[in-house]
Formats: sequence, C-alpha cells, structure tokens
Amino acid sequence: MMGVRDTRRTRRFLVVLLAAALALVAFGYADGSSPLLRGVRHVSGTVFGGVEHAGSSIAGFFGGGSSSGQVRQLQQQVVQLRTELSQAQLDQTQYRELHQLLLLAGYGRYRIVAASVIAIGQGYQQSVTLDAGSADGVKPNETVLNGQGLVGQVTSVTATTSTVLLATDSSSVVGVSLAPSGDLGWVTGPGTNSTGQDGMLKLSVIDTNAVLHPGEALVTSASVHDQPFVPGVPVGVIYKIINKAGSLTPEALVRPYADFAALGVVGIVIVPPARSPGFSVLPPIPHPAPAVTVTVTPKPKPSASPHSSVSP
Repeated sequence: MMGVRDTRRTRRFLVVLLAAALALVAFGYADGSSPLLRGVRHVSGTVFGGVEHAGSSIAGFFGGGSSSGQVRQLQQQVVQLRTELSQAQLDQTQYRELHQLLLLAGYGRYRIVAASVIAIGQGYQQSVTLDAGSADGVKPNETVLNGQGLVGQVTSVTATTSTVLLATDSSSVVGVSLAPSGDLGWVTGPGTNSTGQDGMLKLSVIDTNAVLHPGEALVTSASVHDQPFVPGVPVGVIYKIINKAGSLTPEALVRPYADFAALGVVGIVIVPPARSPGFSVLPPIPHPAPAVTVTVTPKPKPSASPHSSVSP
C-alpha cells in the first residue's frame, strides 16, 4: 500500500511539472529583443531543465521502485518551479506594460524615462516612489504617465529615485480639456478619506454654460512651460454628472484611465512634445455594434390546382 500511495503522489507532481512546461512553451517563440523577454527565456530554460531532471527522477521512480526521499525531492522541485514561474509571469506583465507605455508616448511625441514603482507612500498623501532620478535626467514638476494615461507629477528627486504625487491625491489639481468640445476645466483627486466615489476624480469646468455628458473624454491641457503637466495625456472619462445645488459651474465624476491600484511600469516625461497632440492620444471611443435589420418575407400560400374539384 505504501508503494501505491507514493505512486499517486508522484503522478500528481508529474502533472504539475508538465503543466509548468506547457505554460512556458509560448515564451520560446517570443521576440528575444526585449531584456524582459530574455529574462523570461532564461527562466524558461531553467524551468525546463528542472522538468527534465524531475522527469528523469520520476522515470527512475516508476522503473526502480519508490522512496520517500524521491518524493521529497520532487516536492522541492515543484516549489522551485512555482517560484520561477511567478517571476516569469511578473516579467511578462512588465513587458506588456512597457509596450503600452511606449505606444502612448509615441502617439503623443513624449520623450520619457521608463521607471518602475518601488514603494508606496505612507501618510496622508497618495504618492509612489520610482527607481529613476536626477541621474536619469528626471526633474521635479514633470509629468508621469503609464500605458493608459495620467499617473501624476514628480514632486521630489534624488540621484536614483523620484517621488510622484498621484492624480488621486486630494491636493492634486490637473487642468484638463474635454473632447471633442474643447471646454476647459480641472480635476481634483478624491483623496484617501473619500466615500462613495471609488477613486474617481472630480471635474469642474470654467464655462458656466457648458453641457457635460457621460462618456466624454478628458486630456491634460497646456501648463506654463509644460510643467507640471504636458498637454494631451489621457486623464479619464466622465462617469456621472453632479447636480449640486448652489454650484456655479457644472461638475462631474471622472473615471481615470490609469489603474492606480496596480501601478507598475510608468514613464516620466523629460521632454514635452513640440506641438500639443490635442486629442490624438485618446483611446478609440467604443461604439455599439450597428443594429441588424432582418426582413422576413412571408411564404406565399399555395394556390388551388386547376384540376382540383370541390365536392358540394
């Protein structure tokens, strides 16, 4: 009975190892030009080596009997494989974020320094720390974005790090332009003590006669000397109109494009575009599929045969 129990456990480990190998097959066909993908390939080779070694152990196990030592060895290999697979998945996520960031920066003609979030600020302000600083050309009052849109602004810099005030902080004020009307306004962050807003920004516009509509998109408007915000960075979409009694200007809640709960790879704009990109960097507005009209032609009724007779 002991041999049967060991065999079943080992088979389960074999299934896990084979699944790990199959999950990494796609990495072998990826473009190796990116350092992130080269890292994934390295992890992939390491994992495949572990799988081959484990497979040899399992083959020997089935061929030459079982032992608790072999089972423990397989357990250790499974733990190692899971750790390496988690690191490979992280690298794949970073590569995707970097790809989206470079696309957005290219559309807006923003010259950026790519960086990663290495710490989250503790205290009343909502901020993050990045692994890029003055040695990389980063200065205070520069725009920070990711592959979705605006993240915030640089507030302080060391040689190797920088602190970013997020657009969701209650002290953050960002000038915006509405698409396609061009109406100007500003958004403020909800802060940490907001309730019922789910991280949404609050929009106010200058024109008291402006008419706001849910679904309208916002981008950053021009700042003096393009600081702290360069123009044209996607900010968010109007989610809900606020009919606040006594308000002199229209207000609305805005759902930001960036997911502030999952910030990873970001870009610091060190050189603004020569011309404002306007609304060209905004993602396409989703349109509902056109309605399909189906015309049903009634089937003609069969006519009476000329040779048929009707009995009285």
